[in-house]
Amino acid sequence: MYLLDTNIWLERLLGQSKSDEVGRFLNRVPSDELFLTDFAFHSICVILIRLKKLSALRNFVQDLLIDGSVSLVEIPPERTNELLKAMKQFKLDFDDAYQYMAARDNNLVLVSFDNGFTRTPLGKKTPAELLRRLK
Repeated sequence: MYLLDTNIWLERLLGQSKSDEVGRFLNRVPSDELFLTDFAFHSICVILIRLKKLSALRNFVQDLLIDGSVSLVEIPPERTNELLKAMKQFKLDFDDAYQYMAARDNNLVLVSFDNGFTRTPLGKKTPAELLRRLK
């Protein structure tokens, strides 16, 4: 089971340099094994709206959350102190601490292109690394 960081989804949605790598991963892994934090979901919404990619946003929501089986996970507000502790302990931004804790708490592999997660006990995997393991 995999928690995909915001940058993984955006890589594909915006057709960036590793979009094909992400696409191969998404095609290989069943959607019911994929997780997305509520924080990442709303960040993606803000970015796509700012870029005037409303159609991409509609398709993203429809394909993953309505028609697909991608699950949303959250860190409740009462755990903010734990988020702040993780930020300090691992030198993470708030969004990365949120992703880290969500993956850790739900026993998920954190999939990201962000190397900051290597400072955590959980680490991270890229889609390419996981594809090599899935063969």
